[in-house]
Amino acid sequence: MSEKTFEQRLAALEETVRNMESGKLSLEETLAAYESGVKEAETLKQQLDAAEKRMLELSGGELKPMENAP
Repeated sequence: MSEKTFEQRLAALEETVRNMESGKLSLEETLAAYESGVKEAETLKQQLDAAEKRMLELSGGELKPMENAP
């Protein structure tokens, strides 16, 4: 099975948060969801850090504002 994309991981984390905020989970389910969410958030952070590092490498070590950015 292939690795989840950043977008898939983010959507899964958002779904976990919605489930927790719904108030319909038991205490045990909420704790399990929280633990899963923390792990997913750490993976997302690692992916963002890797992307930033790559962008710095490609830009010569300095990130510059994008022209015509919204």
